[in-house]
Amino acid sequence: MEDKTTEIFQNAPVSRAVISNIVPSIISMIMVLLYNLADTFFIGRTKDAYMVAAVSVATPAFLFFMAVGMLFGIGGTSLISRMLGEGNEEKAKNTSSFCFWSGLVIGTVSMALIWIFVEPLCRLIGASAETMDYTVQYLNIVAAGIPFLIVSNSFSNIIRAEGNARIAMAGMIFGNMMNIVLDPILILGLHWNVAGAAIATTLGNLISAVFYVCHLLSKKTILSVKPADYRIAGGVAAGVLAIGIPASLNSILMSTSNIIVNNLMAGYGDMALAGLGVAMKVNMIVVMLLIGLGTGIQPLLGYCYGAGNGRRYMEVLRFSLLLAFGLSMVMTAVCYCGAGPLVTAFLDNADAFGFSMSFSRIYILSGPVMGILFVLINAIQSTGAAVPALILSVSRQGILYIPILSAFHAALHTAQTLALAQPVTDYLSVALAAALFWLTYKKYIKPFAVS
Repeated sequence: MEDKTTEIFQNAPVSRAVISNIVPSIISMIMVLLYNLADTFFIGRTKDAYMVAAVSVATPAFLFFMAVGMLFGIGGTSLISRMLGEGNEEKAKNTSSFCFWSGLVIGTVSMALIWIFVEPLCRLIGASAETMDYTVQYLNIVAAGIPFLIVSNSFSNIIRAEGNARIAMAGMIFGNMMNIVLDPILILGLHWNVAGAAIATTLGNLISAVFYVCHLLSKKTILSVKPADYRIAGGVAAGVLAIGIPASLNSILMSTSNIIVNNLMAGYGDMALAGLGVAMKVNMIVVMLLIGLGTGIQPLLGYCYGAGNGRRYMEVLRFSLLLAFGLSMVMTAVCYCGAGPLVTAFLDNADAFGFSMSFSRIYILSGPVMGILFVLINAIQSTGAAVPALILSVSRQGILYIPILSAFHAALHTAQTLALAQPVTDYLSVALAAALFWLTYKKYIKPFAVS
């Protein structure tokens, strides 16, 4: 395991090191994308736009618990990769066990709370009278899988920190393929509709979590989920939370902003809400691929930083930025030109289709710069620079987006301007990320970048 990590992270040519890490990560994100699209696609085949709207309304609650997985996944990955760069395998084991058991406990408590407060939660996230029953049904079932969701999202990242990107990818593939296969059977074959989509999602997360646990209990890993290796002290909890909290805050604020935009969009009717949900799915095609690229390079950058190899760190970063920009441009063109067929796959209601087409074309305006944004975010996180990571996380979907969204809604009063708030925010976020990375570079990387 140590030889493999050293070979890829430290000795392999930069292009090979980057590609070998990002390809499994991108494939994992493609699988996440496919299962997200599958739910909406097969629910759309029911010809009930209220069901589509209900799944869209429930998405922010689902994102919130994915954010908990990201807290341990991104925070754990950052710390573990730096510890391996320093040669501290014992602390890497402690970190892995801390992330597993802490995430499992939080997931179990969250599951119980959703079951108790499901109806008030559905009203909070924007369910209307017409979509309430569907939304409650979906969340009640998905709640059962929250512990597995947190574990699978955590360790799909953490396992990459030890150089095992293919294992991380395989876990995502198995879980998401289970979801994709079950969707048409449960939604259309058995006519379980929204409940079928929720059951497929829950079983998919269960399969991924079981796969990762089996790997972590094997002799093929230096990581651990043994209770005896669980540590909070010694910088373990602090190291994970310093980067994990900013990373999860971004997802939590994304969930919060989705709740806000759902509530604002509901003022234009349920068809506008359904159209917005589908437009977000179309935009997700670009976003998920670029997230895969960004998260794929984080363990490599973290290892270089932990090993004090600033020159290689910057070579990896430059190559990744160029690759990200090229992929961003290609995917933007594909999704802009293919918006019509993509929307048609999910909706046939004329009103909802019209909303979704205009929203899709607006959201994709962010495409050309999204790759740069995600690479810079992960570059900052890889150094353990908690303050810049925190500033960026609370800015993109919070300090920047929510005021822009509110101002556009107050000044222009159209559904389309609500969608336009996101690309405007994304361009401002790229500028902020570049400034924060420059500050991070001067403090953390420049001192040894020429060594």
